[in-house]
Formats: sequence, C-alpha cells, structure tokens
Amino acid sequence: MSSTTSISHDKLTRLIGLATTPVLIDVRIDEDFALDPRLIPGSHRRSHKDVALWSPQYGGKRAIVICQKGKKLSEGTAALLRHNGVPAEVLEGGYEAWRDAGLQAVPVSLLPPLDHRGRTMWVTRARPKIDRIACPWLIRRFVDPAAVFLFVTPAEVEAVAERFNAVPFDVENVFWSHRGELCTFDVMIEEFGLSSAPLSRLATIVRGADTARPDLAPEAAGLLAASLGLSRIFSDDLEQLEAGMTLYDAFYRWCRDASDETHNWPNRRPGA
Repeated sequence: MSSTTSISHDKLTRLIGLATTPVLIDVRIDEDFALDPRLIPGSHRRSHKDVALWSPQYGGKRAIVICQKGKKLSEGTAALLRHNGVPAEVLEGGYEAWRDAGLQAVPVSLLPPLDHRGRTMWVTRARPKIDRIACPWLIRRFVDPAAVFLFVTPAEVEAVAERFNAVPFDVENVFWSHRGELCTFDVMIEEFGLSSAPLSRLATIVRGADTARPDLAPEAAGLLAASLGLSRIFSDDLEQLEAGMTLYDAFYRWCRDASDETHNWPNRRPGA
C-alpha cells in the first residue's frame, strides 16, 4: 500500500507523458544500472552521494526517486530532498518492479550525449510543421524533459549537428528519420521502447497529417489544419514549438483518456 512518501508504478504510469509529470530521478548505482541500462521514461540519473549539490535545482517541484528496489537509496535520497524543501516520493519496488511489470523503458544507448547542463541536444530543419513538432513533444514528455532543439537552415543541419554535438532528426540519411511509410515520430516511439496504445493511436494521426494520408485517421486532417495554422501565427520556431507542445498534449490526452467520449447537442424540447 502506498504511503504519503511513496507511489506505486501503476500510479506513476498515469503521470508520465503529461506536462505536469513530476521530476523523475534515478539513483541506481552503476552496478545495478549496468544490469539493465534503461530508464523509466522521462527520468534522468543522479548520484545519491551528492544530493546537496543538485537538489536546489528542483526547488518547488515534485520529485519521484527511483533506485533498484525502492529501498535505502531512494528512501534516503527522498528524505534528503524533503529536508531541502523538495516534495519527494519513492517509487515502490524501484526499477525492478517497473521492469517486472513490463512497462516502457528507454535504452540509454540511444540517447544523445549530454551537454554541460545535463541536457540532450537535437537539430532539424527550420519552420517545423508536424513531424518536427511531434518529435520534440515526444522527447520532452517521454525521454528528456530538458531537451534543447535547434531549428536551422536545411542545408546546415548536418554541419550544425557535428559542430554543436547535436543529434539531427527528420532529415534525409540520418538515424532519426522516415523509414518506409513510417514518419520520424513512429521511429522514435519504436526505437525508444515507448510503444503503447495511446502513442500508437497518436502516431497514426501524425503519420496521416505528415504524409498527406488523411485516410489513416479522421483526426489527421484536424492536426494538419491546426499545425499549418500555428505556422502562420508564429514566425519564431521556438514559439511555435511551445504552442505545439500544448497541441500535442491535448491530442495525447484525447488518445489516452477521451477517444470514446462523444459530444452531442441536447435535443430541443417539443415546442421550445
């Protein structure tokens, strides 16, 4: 049974992927991490040995601490975080319980190198519309909440990637790009181990909008219209990305929680 300072993995799964997801901190020691070098979606690694050094950056944020079995390392780290003013809970059963439940986990081998602030960096073509907004949304909600995205002149994507140690995406001849009929969003879901019914449904909508296949899902035409509308509202790519984050938050919640809901205008009463 969950206590006031712990959370079960089934409750955590309902929080992952949302704009309000707590900070997820993995404090597994290197030996335990090497047994399964994957991360719970959206989590990042920290050492339990220097909590005092990194805890200030989480002031005012809710945190969930993950160790191998949900015992001493996460309990102690969470207690120190609370002492430093950070509301912190422990994942019951730790990473082992999450893994044994067969839940999503992101392989670290596919993650870009971190910059000096611990963030992944990505680069793609300027003037994003659909796939180049959907992919950053997926990364920030399920892979790295602090990820940095660079939008540059198409001809300079590869050179910028090399010079600034960023990972190129949604351009030709790179790992993170279209494959056959799949768009980059599909590829990221598969490669990052994020497959789920809601994300698969969203991926179909994105693919339909991004590849001129509105027949794939009734919602694809709506996503295309909204995406093109945002591109006309915002001339700044980063402002468009922030607006697009909210758009994809809404589509994801519909895919996850409201796809069966209908909205009908009430019938008029006789004589009204």
